[in-house]
Amino acid sequence: MIYINTTQEKFERLKEILKGLGNLAVAFSGGVDSTFLLKVAHIVLDDKVIGITVNSAIHPEWEVESAKELARFIGVRHIVLDVDIFKDEKIVFNPPERCYYCKLSVFSVIKETAKKYGIDNVADGSNVDDIGDYRPGMRALKELGILSPLIEAGLKKDEIRRLSKELGLPTWDKPALACLATRIPYNTRITRETLAMIEEGENFLRNLGFTQVRLRHLDNLAKIEVLPKDMPRLLELRDMIIEKLKTIGYTYITLDLEGYNTGSMNKLIRS
Repeated sequence: MIYINTTQEKFERLKEILKGLGNLAVAFSGGVDSTFLLKVAHIVLDDKVIGITVNSAIHPEWEVESAKELARFIGVRHIVLDVDIFKDEKIVFNPPERCYYCKLSVFSVIKETAKKYGIDNVADGSNVDDIGDYRPGMRALKELGILSPLIEAGLKKDEIRRLSKELGLPTWDKPALACLATRIPYNTRITRETLAMIEEGENFLRNLGFTQVRLRHLDNLAKIEVLPKDMPRLLELRDMIIEKLKTIGYTYITLDLEGYNTGSMNKLIRS
């Protein structure tokens, strides 16, 4: 693999970082970044690496199943942890710092689990592009001593996708993932009913072929975000989508003309 830029050097740097750890537990969502990290760690550390996936109400069921399939594809030991986020009121209240409290809770459990398997190091799949956005969860990772090897190696998202394709990973062009809580405005309480509505609505839209999609839950209004190129097709299916989302429980259905925008709920706290 030879690139005009320094991607290959970063890749070699990543392997050296992982080799120096000796063992590793990867917080594995099945997304582009964590899948790449788990694959490379498995190449370097073999059976001294495990993947740990959290199963909770804020993670769509299909994501957990996808993580299981990917772990089998890579050939790595995989553990699924059931975590009840509703036991933590600081998460359920959904303040702007929700991600901090959630990461603090979830990664504490991941660290405990890793120790039971004789693993000293825990890493997440954060990459260099994640540093710029509002991400209070990064502070929790730092406090817990969670490693971010992709950041340490200087790898960006597009580089990770490129290397993933080279490694034969099916996730190289996978749409970005984010927990269902990111569809709910801050300071709006998270409920099981709300999460179920969002998951059902997004599953419906995804089954229609909209791979990069978000359904933002604004009380009785569903705001749909898709890529600008997908908007004409969504409008063609307008009647079907309206009927389905009203069946789920929404009264009003809108299309965000700005299109899919990662972290769009953060606009309210930036202003």
